[in-house]
Amino acid sequence: MISQIQISPDQIIFWKSGFVTLNATIVFTWVTMAILVCTSLFVTRNLSSTNEISRLQNLLEVLVSGIRDQVRDVCQQDPTPFVPFVGTLFLFIATANLLAIVPGYHTPTSSLSTTAALATCVLCAVPMFGVARCGFRGYISQYLQPSIVMLPFNVIGELSRTLALAVRLYGNMMSGTVIAAVLLAFVPLFVPIAMQLLGLLTGMIQAYIFAILAMVYIASATRVQHRSASANHLGIKT
Repeated sequence: MISQIQISPDQIIFWKSGFVTLNATIVFTWVTMAILVCTSLFVTRNLSSTNEISRLQNLLEVLVSGIRDQVRDVCQQDPTPFVPFVGTLFLFIATANLLAIVPGYHTPTSSLSTTAALATCVLCAVPMFGVARCGFRGYISQYLQPSIVMLPFNVIGELSRTLALAVRLYGNMMSGTVIAAVLLAFVPLFVPIAMQLLGLLTGMIQAYIFAILAMVYIASATRVQHRSASANHLGIKT
């Protein structure tokens, strides 16, 4: 029975024609994105700037304020440029993991292709934010510290932490699926339900950790250059 359980959504094929394959990972990624887009349109359709606001707007403001506070605590800078990216990462992963409670839904974060894509977004965002904040020359200079000999090692470190980001999320989500499948095969009903609830909590924690680590990487790229710029302004060599 266990061998017949399809753990990864990549294994579930809905349609295939030639080189084009439509599997559960792609379908439920689109479903998650559609839910987020429709929800955002619904919540923001009647925003008010007065003291009388709806419960949905109040919930939205609490959520955005919470994300801003978390980003500010990590980067120690103005969080405005980073909130859209980091907030989107958190909301997508959290929504995808929470929807796992819906029968027939296969969370795309239990696929290595999804987590690798999210980690690649972080890999691209780090230099983009660094260059936007400090310029190309200022951002690249941190890879040459303390000497140019460290360039390949710093680049390898950048790539390895991106790989770790992808594998961490994938491993945690897949392990929860495996454990639930084993318990469902061998023990009564209530234990898998408890594991499902624990999986939802784990999913939220993993969404938070992924977003925080992404912000840590972005902050490390921008704060280093911010210190260098301050030192140059004071006439101090770095």
